[in-house]
Amino acid sequence: MQNLIIVGGGPSGYTAALYAARANLNPIVLTGPVLGGQLSLTSEIENFPGFPDGLGGMDLMEKMRAQAERFGAVVKNETVTDVHFGPGINRVTTDSEEYTGRSVIICTGSASRRLNVPGEDEFFGKGVSTCATCDGAFYRGRKVLVVGGGDTAMEEGSFLTRFASRVYIAHRRDTFRASKIMQERVESNEKIDILWSFVVDEVFGDKSGLTGARLSNVKTEEKLDIELDGLFIAIGHVPNTTLFQGKLELDGQGYIITDERQRTSLPGIFAAGDVQDHVFRQAITAAGTGCAAAMEAERYISKQEYAEG
Repeated sequence: MQNLIIVGGGPSGYTAALYAARANLNPIVLTGPVLGGQLSLTSEIENFPGFPDGLGGMDLMEKMRAQAERFGAVVKNETVTDVHFGPGINRVTTDSEEYTGRSVIICTGSASRRLNVPGEDEFFGKGVSTCATCDGAFYRGRKVLVVGGGDTAMEEGSFLTRFASRVYIAHRRDTFRASKIMQERVESNEKIDILWSFVVDEVFGDKSGLTGARLSNVKTEEKLDIELDGLFIAIGHVPNTTLFQGKLELDGQGYIITDERQRTSLPGIFAAGDVQDHVFRQAITAAGTGCAAAMEAERYISKQEYAEG
């Protein structure tokens, strides 16, 4: 019987592991194959406190992992295949073992919806991004394209005008799905060009990174090649909650519902990071919720141990 099982790595999982390890809970962290979640795909991070010169996403994740392990966290690169939550005993099955624990913290994150077009994977992190807040400052004085038509796309486009010389927004329909105020903000911005009814067919570049994209009009079939330095995909996220459907309370978008103390609908089960946050989705906010979840898990386990005498 383990005290605490943490499902998922990333900034929320490793922060939870750090706090839990320092509380002598000897947590086990089951990271899956990607050790740092989405953050490991980010080439450079400049907005995480404590690193004034910036650092790579994988570098940050390796530092966070090492810090957690220093205090006794055990990190295993195993993929969770099934979970069973019960009073006092929670079973977590991986591709190689089964674990039981008093408490579980879920930090499985979310995945950005992708375009699934040629060149997207090749230039991801080299011009193709899913986070303007993370990467926008790298495109000062350059041309960028945002793909999407919801509030997120409008926010990303507006944010990027702080840096980019020209921002294009491509949307497959002839009207945005975003709120009226967000649409008005975009449509009145002189640095933004809207490409109605256009979709991205392909992105291309060279050894230095992304250089452009090929678009097509869904109504006229017109082809359009644009020279670009950056392409930002803003067509939504999918929370990694398939394992927890029917086992925990989820919202309409599939995110785990938590209260202000990171508690889920079941006692002893907590969630942190992007798996329960579809608003901020930042490394620092994920780390904060990981800290809170670990502190709450420690309180829960202490009460269980006291009740058992």
